[in-house]
Amino acid sequence: MSTGSSSTGSTGSTGGAGSAKKQEKQIAIASASCALFGREGYARASVDALAAAAGVSTRTLYNHFPGGKAMLFATVVTWTSTRVREAQVAMIDAVLDPERPPRPADLERDLVALAHAFIGLMADYPDHFALVRHIHAEADHVPPEVLEAWTNAGPGPVGRALADAMEGLAAAGLLDVHGDAALVCTHFMALTSQPILQLTHYGVLPIPQPQVDRLVTGGVAAFLRAYRAA
Repeated sequence: MSTGSSSTGSTGSTGGAGSAKKQEKQIAIASASCALFGREGYARASVDALAAAAGVSTRTLYNHFPGGKAMLFATVVTWTSTRVREAQVAMIDAVLDPERPPRPADLERDLVALAHAFIGLMADYPDHFALVRHIHAEADHVPPEVLEAWTNAGPGPVGRALADAMEGLAAAGLLDVHGDAALVCTHFMALTSQPILQLTHYGVLPIPQPQVDRLVTGGVAAFLRAYRAA
């Protein structure tokens, strides 16, 4: 199954209508399964329940995903992580475009905007973040290849895009990344998004907006105290 926004597009001259219809069915099953996996987690979600959620028979589910639940879960994780990754990378490109670095006076404002944009994705993709919460909670039960697929589809590329953006800010004389942009990104996320992910349990229990604002602005201020260029 294809992933991301391209998965709903044209299949080209070699796929034909049959391939497009099959792909559409796989996407529908994956979308319905994402919600169920997000509620029940990997271990508790049964194949029968997954098929029922998608409105198909278990035989149809196995026809599309011969590897059963593990294969379906890997597909769901890759599919939803790709969608969120594309949104996150677009945000990074829009806010921290290396071709148009912010003025020094606007750097804090722009980093606050990026952190808020990342946090806002929890409301846009609730099933995805519920799924990620279960991945963290059930890491010892999730097949290793699924964890790798999730990292490759989402956190890995997003981390690299954010590191490139931080390198761009360093090249513009706005940050000092001390030769380790990846670590700078880890600290940025730990100071801004991560506290809110933990307090809301990945969006399940929202917190008041003033508390979000205080955590984000305080986190960005702490980040800049560590990494703003002299």
